[in-house]
Amino acid sequence: MSTYTQIYIHIVFHIQNPQLLLMGETKTRVFKYMTGIIKNIGHKPIIINGMPDHVHILVGLSPDKTISDLVKEVKRCSTNFINDNKFFPVKFAWQKGYGAFSYSRSHLTNIIDYIKNQKEHHRKKTFKEEYIEMLKRFGVDYDPKYIDL
Repeated sequence: MSTYTQIYIHIVFHIQNPQLLLMGETKTRVFKYMTGIIKNIGHKPIIINGMPDHVHILVGLSPDKTISDLVKEVKRCSTNFINDNKFFPVKFAWQKGYGAFSYSRSHLTNIIDYIKNQKEHHRKKTFKEEYIEMLKRFGVDYDPKYIDL
């Protein structure tokens, strides 16, 4: 018997230094680079978007790899890409941790639209408000002291 899966994961993480914002062409290049990283390690990137201070990634997850390994590699490689290209005068890094939320195929259109329309969405909510709302919606227990955005 062959193995067939359909696993969709929405990943969210934030930059470490609030002074270093990904904007314009830099943001575009970083998100394209992330797309390549995700493909190269065997997952299916569906959409990557975000704001200057955070990123949202929707991926079709390969069942033989872990979410934590995926996020670790995306953060590591994109950090190196940003620093090697000297996009900022000081060292760039992503914050520790991330959020990962699963979706069924029937919800893909909604989550793709949500990720696509981040600029509009953030006219009403900060990242912290958005992130806490996602944690609550998915019933994820969290400690507010670790939501230090």
